[in-house]
Amino acid sequence: MGVLSSFNIGITGLKAAGQSMSVIGDNIANAGTFGYKSSRAEFQDLLSKSLKGIDGGDQIGSGTKLAHVTPLFTQGSINRTDNITDLAIHGQGFFVIDSKYGRGYTRDGTFRFDKEGNMITADEEKVLGFQVDDEGQVTNKLGAIKLGATTVPAKSTKQVKIMMNLDSRDTNKEFNIEDPEKTSTYQSSVTVFDNVGTERLIHLYFNKVDNNKWQYHAAVDGKDAEGGEVGKMVEMGRGTIMFNDRGLLQEVTEDENSFNFNKGAKPDQKVKFNFGATIAEGGNGMNAATQYGSRSSISRHTQDGHSAATLASLSFNDNGILTASYDNGTTKDLAQIAVAKFENTEALMKMGRNLFKETRKSGQAAVGKPNFDGRGNVLSKSLELSNVDVADEFINLMNAQRNFQANTRTITTADQMLQELLGIKR
Repeated sequence: MGVLSSFNIGITGLKAAGQSMSVIGDNIANAGTFGYKSSRAEFQDLLSKSLKGIDGGDQIGSGTKLAHVTPLFTQGSINRTDNITDLAIHGQGFFVIDSKYGRGYTRDGTFRFDKEGNMITADEEKVLGFQVDDEGQVTNKLGAIKLGATTVPAKSTKQVKIMMNLDSRDTNKEFNIEDPEKTSTYQSSVTVFDNVGTERLIHLYFNKVDNNKWQYHAAVDGKDAEGGEVGKMVEMGRGTIMFNDRGLLQEVTEDENSFNFNKGAKPDQKVKFNFGATIAEGGNGMNAATQYGSRSSISRHTQDGHSAATLASLSFNDNGILTASYDNGTTKDLAQIAVAKFENTEALMKMGRNLFKETRKSGQAAVGKPNFDGRGNVLSKSLELSNVDVADEFINLMNAQRNFQANTRTITTADQMLQELLGIKR
């Protein structure tokens, strides 16, 4: 009977409206949850009864059902914070978490470091990233992000890079270590480090010996030299610099290189003086020392040694690279945040605690580096807010309420009709 079927149709409407209220209520409840993604209830009609069989048309519906609850992975607003371990992804992707129940993925970047130096979530689950090698280069090895030791040992200087110009107009001079100032054409100095991290000042003397041919002499004061005399220079390095007729660096030869510092430093330290890529080595001589008709000067010099240091601060860049800054001015890359993306993010399974888990329909996670292959960039001192629009949810709430009320009317009206039918026999 049609009246009886109206009860069932009304009941399906009530169930659907109630389930819609649950989805909307969950969205509103998580409006303040970092990285939360709202969901949408999607409904379908039930199998209809046809009055004409296979001819089609003239069908009576059987009600509705909740068919899907689809998560909406739109970008949430980014909120700035003062915590360097607060991270947000701007764009596609998820942070990768080593959770208690297997690999998890999240948009919630409320991270911190534990007492062991591991980067963890609020639930003390490790955050995964790409490790660095001994040279500080990011590798493709995925593992837990960890600070490691907060101090770094001293590193002796192995190379000094010098960008300079030597004046081609200078006259020839014969160098004498007993009187280096008067017997050299140009003088400068550079600070280096021995193997225990002690600063040592190396004096560099340049003298022209012929057209397009120079010598450099590296000396230290006797107070820094093993067996030296204070105030008296001790030569420990020497070489020849050759230029072509255009003033470009042709060739550099090393004649002596043995630095013997005192006060416990390792003897015979090698310090290479790099004046740039020479033409003889396959370079073009442009990004190197020159010999032009202008005064001699060193425009820039760097060296690769440093003293022992203690961790001073941490920072993340937009590529998610964690960099440690030490109190001696050096920096070191420690790891890079890993970002995972999926072909079908809507099919991910919610695990609670702001975590998602991959499923068959979502496909496997493609874990890579931020800002590459469609993955978003990572923002430090930032958190992604929930993408819930409370105003929209209130409107959806009112619509669900009206739908619920309308379906109750269907049931009460069918009940009145049934009462009238039962009263016929009286």
